[in-house]
Amino acid sequence: MKKSYLLAGGVSALLLTACGQEDTATGAAEHKEVLEMGTSAEFAPFESRNPQGDIVGFDIDLANYIADELGVELKITDMKFDGLIGALQNDRVDLVLAGMSATDARKENVDFSTEYNHSGEMFVSQKGSGLETLEDLEGLTVGVQLGTIQEEGAKSIIEDEVIDFELKALDDSGALIQEILSGRIDAAYMDKQVALGYIEAQGLDAFDDPTTASPGMAVAFPKGSDLVDEVNAVLAEMEESGKLDELKDKWLTDEQ
Repeated sequence: MKKSYLLAGGVSALLLTACGQEDTATGAAEHKEVLEMGTSAEFAPFESRNPQGDIVGFDIDLANYIADELGVELKITDMKFDGLIGALQNDRVDLVLAGMSATDARKENVDFSTEYNHSGEMFVSQKGSGLETLEDLEGLTVGVQLGTIQEEGAKSIIEDEVIDFELKALDDSGALIQEILSGRIDAAYMDKQVALGYIEAQGLDAFDDPTTASPGMAVAFPKGSDLVDEVNAVLAEMEESGKLDELKDKWLTDEQ
């Protein structure tokens, strides 16, 4: 069963003047008291569950800040990553923050905000595996998270770099690491920030993807959503004020 969580969001009543005009803020968010957000809480440090079961991470702090600025309450629904686009298309959620890269293929089905982060990718393997280059993956099994930019990227590497490895898609990053540790896959192709956490915790080896950089992460919306401009304005303010860098310092790392 999918669970929803109400996170602090600075709820504000929508007040109208006697003339029937809007009070102060304008835009799509003012007509909502609750902003419905979809995520997939298996992508630390962007979103995951803490020991108490709460969803926490970079995207969660970012979403809460955006909700505060828009004067609405934030309601988060946790679901499988490969179901998030469909949830937007069926209007089950108003936006998605889930470490989602703004690819051209996804732009055909949803709208995106400006990019708020770019991590890059890594190949992760067991300690002492000796895997250091793309060529080392020849004939091996590489895992990816289903429905992610890494799944698309791995297919491109096979085609463009002519590296013949078997691709295995799994539901989440935690499952990929378990497959590595159990020896059922030889490596996993992962977002770099996500990979770094597992490398430190599990003592794994890794090397950077040397191929063309992937698109950055952005907030996703249903096609034609009026929220895009409002969220872009908040992201621009966060960039200018240093708040975005503050969140990156809190949650992300550049060290391997």
